[in-house]
Amino acid sequence: MTSRLILICHGSTDAVRRSAFPADEPLDAAGRKAAAVLAGRLPAMERCWSSPELRARQTAEALKLDAIVLSVLRDCDYGAWRGRSFAEVSTQQPAATPHGGESLLSLIGRVAQWLDGERAMERRTIVVTHAAIVRAAIIHAIAAPAQSFWRIDLAPLSITCLSGIGSRWNLASSGCAASQ
Repeated sequence: MTSRLILICHGSTDAVRRSAFPADEPLDAAGRKAAAVLAGRLPAMERCWSSPELRARQTAEALKLDAIVLSVLRDCDYGAWRGRSFAEVSTQQPAATPHGGESLLSLIGRVAQWLDGERAMERRTIVVTHAAIVRAAIIHAIAAPAQSFWRIDLAPLSITCLSGIGSRWNLASSGCAASQ
């Protein structure tokens, strides 16, 4: 049997609009509205997971999904960069890593381990999470190098589909806009 996984990026937030590293901020009005438009248009699935962050839980709620919070789906820990704009960090610390945060290799490893467990479950699952988690999932699915992480653009409420069979995942589609 084939496992099916639909990964949905959370709706828009102030940090997304400011091009900043996220904190645990809520959805903005546009994010809530866009998620409500998408509600009811997703396929029926056997399981629904959500990241523990507020923006992901609010997205799942707006999508009318009965999501179970799963801590492994938490966003990357950006440490001292939380809440700061990308431009500010790249200007002030171009070669730095987030102090006290999580490396991209650790993030990709965490997501890969979770994905491999999901593949073995042979079920259809929806996941409401973060662009960083979806990027890590894509990298694992297609065995891309970690350097590819920042070359994957994903908009709020974009949908990525993976199918898993045997010992691997396949990328079925990615970055599809859920709503306009």
